[in-house]
Amino acid sequence: MLAAELRLHDVRVLVLEQETEPASFIRIVGLHIRSIELLAMRGLLERVRERGRQRPAAGFFAAINKPAPEGPDSPYAYLLGIPQPVIVQLLEDHALELGAQVRHGAAVAGLAQDDDGVTVELADGERLRARYLVGCDGARSTVRKLLGVGFPGEPSRTETLMGEMEVGVPPEEIAAKAAELRGIQARFWLRPFGGGVYSVVVPAPGVSDRAVPPTLEDFRHGLRAIAGTDFGVHSPRWLSRFGDATRLADRYRVGRVLLAGDAAHIHPPIGGQGLNLGVQDAFNLGWKLAAQIRGWAPETLLDTYQAERRPVAADVLDNTRAQMELLSTEPGPQAVRRLLTELMDFDVVNRHLLEKITGTGIRYDFGPGPDLLGRRLPDVDLEQGNLYGLLHRGRGLLLDRTGRLTVGGWSDRVDHLGDPAAALEVPCLLLRPDGHVAWIGDDQHDLDDHLSRWFGEPHRAR
Repeated sequence: MLAAELRLHDVRVLVLEQETEPASFIRIVGLHIRSIELLAMRGLLERVRERGRQRPAAGFFAAINKPAPEGPDSPYAYLLGIPQPVIVQLLEDHALELGAQVRHGAAVAGLAQDDDGVTVELADGERLRARYLVGCDGARSTVRKLLGVGFPGEPSRTETLMGEMEVGVPPEEIAAKAAELRGIQARFWLRPFGGGVYSVVVPAPGVSDRAVPPTLEDFRHGLRAIAGTDFGVHSPRWLSRFGDATRLADRYRVGRVLLAGDAAHIHPPIGGQGLNLGVQDAFNLGWKLAAQIRGWAPETLLDTYQAERRPVAADVLDNTRAQMELLSTEPGPQAVRRLLTELMDFDVVNRHLLEKITGTGIRYDFGPGPDLLGRRLPDVDLEQGNLYGLLHRGRGLLLDRTGRLTVGGWSDRVDHLGDPAAALEVPCLLLRPDGHVAWIGDDQHDLDDHLSRWFGEPHRAR
């Protein structure tokens, strides 16, 4: 995703992928509302949606089964489940179509930076030179370790097994046992995928080395301990384990090297936020890093990446900590879970928790102003088409209901739509390339100040 965002601004980019082949397992991952919106902003949604499966945007927080709030402010208010190898391939194809280069079997072993760029050493001894490097290399990030960036937090205290496999008993027997254990053991479920295949989640007896995959016998043992039966599980598609380790990088940037995704933050997968958090990191960073490389970025623009995204990650870490507590079978956490279950009957509580999980409640601190300032603008219908359709090129956008404003010398970076005929409650607003509202008003001088803040100095006509 980051490579594609950089290519939208004609930045040369090389992706170094240490794996030589796609993952052999077919894990299903979930795209939440905000990530689906970002795909729509870049014209990717249809090709992704046709390979995925939609289900209601509900029941995410601590697996508390409540319906979705009424009247969502997004036309994409659903969860989109898609096989992980499929979304990886679709995003790689998108980056390649835009001109990115991708090298498989290229593992980073060392790096050094100076005032002009970064030298990267690969495992085979080859050296590469670039102006910037971004470590998107996961929880055990080599780049983060080479930088010496601290990764404080908590190690795993519990472990859960997760996999997909076939079962040997009728669906009615599984449903009856799941209903019996509902509310008692939240870290257990068997959910059908079709064709006799089930997603299986079950607590492990202790904490193991995550690098060592579990066996089918581990799942059978865990199921018998929790449910009294192993349901005849067999023919696994993939098996994995996850803990509740929770860590956040001290810094997202050291000079010309940055971190994104799990390289910057890890947390339990409860609520399915990890993939989405990483994709949204890339969307926030892409246009800013491109502006820095193209030479028009304001002095502090690249620093706003950490300033905006690190607090978002901290909030995700906190809500996953809370959710893991609510999954405990101890009397205290179970009492809190019952209380929260009651509170979620209030629409305002249910909506607030849904916005946390799906990323739609994020508000970046852009200074004083209306509540909409710093928030994402939902997709709305315009006479010229839908709003997100105007953001495919990754540029800023001025929605001008007065017809009196202009983007002037910023027209090479910002599009201008006069009289958008949109259902907006403000006269004009400026959108950043990531769809967040950067300015609201109707004064040209004030607009120019904010264009300079986000898009640098205007281009001067010769």
